[in-house]
Amino acid sequence: MGKDDSLREFSPGKCHYLHTPEIKKEDNEMELCMHSRPSFASDYMEGAHPAILARLMETNMLKTQGYGSDPFSQSAREKIRAACGCPDAEIHFLVGGTQTNATVIRGLLHSYEGVIAAGSGHISVHEAGAIELGGHKVLTLPHVSGKLRAADIEGLIGDYRKDANSGHMVMPGMVYISQPTEYGTLYSLSELREISSVCRKNGLPLFLDGARLAYALSCPCNEVSLKDIARLCDVFYIGGTKCGALFGEAVVITQQNLIPHFFTVIKQNGALLAKGRMLGIQFDTLFEDDLYMKIGASAIAAADQIRDTLTKCGYRLFLDSPTNQVFIVMENEAAAQLARKAEITLWEKYDDTHTMVRFVTDWATQQRDVDMLVEILEQECNPTLACVS
Repeated sequence: MGKDDSLREFSPGKCHYLHTPEIKKEDNEMELCMHSRPSFASDYMEGAHPAILARLMETNMLKTQGYGSDPFSQSAREKIRAACGCPDAEIHFLVGGTQTNATVIRGLLHSYEGVIAAGSGHISVHEAGAIELGGHKVLTLPHVSGKLRAADIEGLIGDYRKDANSGHMVMPGMVYISQPTEYGTLYSLSELREISSVCRKNGLPLFLDGARLAYALSCPCNEVSLKDIARLCDVFYIGGTKCGALFGEAVVITQQNLIPHFFTVIKQNGALLAKGRMLGIQFDTLFEDDLYMKIGASAIAAADQIRDTLTKCGYRLFLDSPTNQVFIVMENEAAAQLARKAEITLWEKYDDTHTMVRFVTDWATQQRDVDMLVEILEQECNPTLACVS
């Protein structure tokens, strides 16, 4: 039976569950409610890119082997290897970001080792102690605009090795960074090279969290390609959940057997999806016809409009984040008022009277939502409330 024959019986025209459901009054009311405020809270608020949903439906009734051994997952692996310029890379598919970070870090470290990360890093702040739950300490360093500095990493490693009491301390065992960072900033190629050099000189694997990697790779000012990441990092992952997929992250281990029996480590961590083809299909689609890059580019174009409006109106940008996350500093009262008119994230306390506010765009950001937000920002721009000199 050929590929077309296997799908013929289950084509959209013959399968009742593929038909568009009847739209009820309450559905329309719900949609109106959902669109009453423009949404810029995060990049995983919608379902999935239509191309992914279509592919999932087209293949829905096919029977394949589980746990990522299906032909769709294998095709996705080959596409990712080609895009990374790393033909021998191990590719594994997991479901979510925190799960992926915890599983990779557990696989890389010995029980007595910890992971070096920026104090603002996702594993340091927003993973509810998932790394510590696995028995590993996060060794935090100061950051500059969300980024680690190679000199600081080398300093921490050197201090540990020179300490007479190092046998009583957690040993630095790896380095964790993300691209983009937690603040939407980007490592330059020279910065990544310097960090990679320090890691290799000291025998520490470098792990890059790419939960939002589409928005880094597609950014006009980005210097670091996917091939650069594969060359300079030991392990990284290509984010799907925040980049157009229903869920999923693709882990790339650039050296064979860097994490022995990683498949089993994934299983031990409860991270092995039986219906693995659900992940393979999504990444196979994301890496078809540059969809992954297109998703990133459309989000950045929308974010640029928001940045331009904020700058024009005199809002204070917290830092220069060129990707799909935009951060401003507002007085607490103004931030709360804005949150009632638009779905945004009150990111963190700036000081006693000011809050950091985050706007996030993604593949599904509509121009009408951008226009609504722009209008709100222009109306709310009050130098005594909304802006900080």
